Amino acid sequence: MNLKPLFDNVVIEHVEQDDKTTGGVFLPDTAKEKPQEGIIRAVGSGRVTDKGTVVDMHVKVGNRVLYRKYSGSEVKIDGTEYLIIPEKDILAIVDKVPAGV
Repeated sequence: MNLKPLFDNVVIEHVEQDDKTTGGVFLPDTAKEKPQEGIIRAVGSGRVTDKGTVVDMHVKVGNRVLYRKYSGSEVKIDGTEYLIIPEKDILAIVDKVPAGV
């Protein structure tokens, strides 16, 4: 990807929501909620403090994250939708739980 966010911004690719609920009901597009989960595709260099020092990012490319519902700016590049948000709007990193735990 040729998109490099500045400072403490990250580029997130949306993770599509399932078309079916756990109870087996199919959801039309109008009933789906805005996605709040995605995979980080690019990160900036970090936040610059008032004293000029750079605070490193806590997330990295490839992390699966949860973010605030109405955060950031949506962009479309080569047919793929991305969201550019500041790192402070990321709520959590989603780790895969091993099977059987």
